[in-house]
Amino acid sequence: MKLRSGDTVMVIAGKDIGKESKIAKVFPKANRIIVEGVATAKRHQRATGEANTGGIIDKDMPINASNVMIVCKECGPTKIGARFDDEGKKYRVCRKCGSDL
Repeated sequence: MKLRSGDTVMVIAGKDIGKESKIAKVFPKANRIIVEGVATAKRHQRATGEANTGGIIDKDMPINASNVMIVCKECGPTKIGARFDDEGKKYRVCRKCGSDL
């Protein structure tokens, strides 16, 4: 999976199409990600202790990684490419403009 936690992505499919936000968590084995503010669902939360009160909370649910595209700072949503430097270190690059992501 080429996406990482903290990347800015745009949703390209589903009910939240067009939204742009950061990735909160990545599940590479399941090919799913949690994006902040996308695919929210109402969940009933039980009160745990005196500090946490129970109630209905909004929770971000995982979506498939194929439903998002990473956003380049210069050219917008793009695919991810790769390049290697002289020492063999791998970098993720924008396929449109070639800048580092």
